[in-house]
Amino acid sequence: MSKKSFLKSKKAESAYSRLGFVEKKFIDLSLSTLLLIVTSPVILYSIYRIKKESPGAILFTQSRVGLNGKNFTCYKLRSMHENSVGNLYTQDDDSRIFPFAHTMRKMRIDELPQLWNVIKGDMHLIGPRAEWDILVDKYKESVPGYEQRHLVRPGITGLAQVSYPYGKNSYDARKKLNYDLIYIKKWSFGLELMVILKTIQVVLGKKGL
Repeated sequence: MSKKSFLKSKKAESAYSRLGFVEKKFIDLSLSTLLLIVTSPVILYSIYRIKKESPGAILFTQSRVGLNGKNFTCYKLRSMHENSVGNLYTQDDDSRIFPFAHTMRKMRIDELPQLWNVIKGDMHLIGPRAEWDILVDKYKESVPGYEQRHLVRPGITGLAQVSYPYGKNSYDARKKLNYDLIYIKKWSFGLELMVILKTIQVVLGKKGL
């Protein structure tokens, strides 16, 4: 069965078997709760550095597209100066990013508040990237089949995130979509663990993808 026919035959979240979905939710809730507890000192220190280097709100909220194309509010630790304007994509040596925020982004510390999104049920721990709704509208026009990645809830990390660099245009979005569709079609408990291990390697190696 081709990727296209497979995805058309699936309803949202039925890409996982019933047992697979139970396993995935167990991973979501158990690991997210554990990570929030274990990383609380890191979060608190990051809050201190944010206040010191860039006065303003601690959290950055943005409308992201989730399951079935429905929007939800995604939480992150703020890594850019407030009221920053500029390119839709983060650039190398982006002047909008304050010093400690570079470390947060490389080690994905800024994404730790999304663990609350996972606990709330907006996201999975592993899945396609939760993309900004403005960019989703753009990609739906330029990347065929882009909306098919919304068959499942988005993830804090995922196969595309650990396999391909940070996307900066529609070409990158098309490449990452291939990984997202592979993840949805080939999902297994083993694949879930593999993505988790690769994410740990990224974080420890400070290889912000």
